[in-house]
Amino acid sequence: MRFALSAEQQDFAASLHDFLTGADPVGAARAWAQGRHEPGFKVLRGLAELGVPALLIDEGHGGLGASPVDLVVAFEALGYHAVPGPLVETAAVAPAVEAAGSWWPALAAGEVFATVLAPPHVPLALDADIAGLVVDLGAGTAAPAGHGEFVQSVDPVRRLFRLGTSAPATDGRAFDLGVLAVAAQLLGAGQWLLDAAVAYAKQRSQYGRLIGEYQAVKHLLADVATHLELARPLVHGAAVTLSPRDVSAAKVKAGDAAYLAARTALQVHGAIGYTAEHDLGLRLTKVRALIGAWGDGGFHRERVLTP
Repeated sequence: MRFALSAEQQDFAASLHDFLTGADPVGAARAWAQGRHEPGFKVLRGLAELGVPALLIDEGHGGLGASPVDLVVAFEALGYHAVPGPLVETAAVAPAVEAAGSWWPALAAGEVFATVLAPPHVPLALDADIAGLVVDLGAGTAAPAGHGEFVQSVDPVRRLFRLGTSAPATDGRAFDLGVLAVAAQLLGAGQWLLDAAVAYAKQRSQYGRLIGEYQAVKHLLADVATHLELARPLVHGAAVTLSPRDVSAAKVKAGDAAYLAARTALQVHGAIGYTAEHDLGLRLTKVRALIGAWGDGGFHRERVLTP
């Protein structure tokens, strides 16, 4: 069986990339990290017009009734462009929780954002300061959100808040949709890192030659491309089955591929990659944070190995 995206899904991905290329999501992310949300809200409103938060909400509640594969298509683009905000929680998790049903029309329209608690793997609520809804996968509840106590993340764009304690998460499908969306984000971020490294290798010279002409650099970039291409069918396949083992395998492989892409991109860029002004740094911290988000590698590897 050959799995491939439909023409409609390819067009959807293209429309997202076209919009985000002109929407300056990186500038919005930098502002978001400083607590200035309006540039990010502008990007998120545009994504709502394209139907991103409505994907998994059924048509009877104002959504599109799309599939998890469509969700993966969207989140790969969101990861590529480093879009800020609680989109995993709003577009992937909340639509799968029945207790949030009364909120679905507002979520689909982009009028409300959700945040999620799912201990022990999601103990902190992302962007609770701007979310109107907190979904607790342990308690099985959905209620108006509170700000709570701010907790610093390795990625300053991911603004985390401690809202209190909760029972361990029990809604498996909602949790796995969150994991799947994060895996797709990692895949997109890894692809951006590869593209940026390839572009820089074609511009940077050492000893009178472009570094992209050196065989060692070509091998490094080819290795990243191979790992990303191996991760992609795992992510798409997990979107079809939504089995816990497949979702965890996708998260592990996408995380490993994105981490390799981050290391290689930094190596290719050299010292400039360490500067706060360069867009590379934004993706490096994003990848580092997402690898541990919604369950770390140890947890997901254990799920893969569990019969």
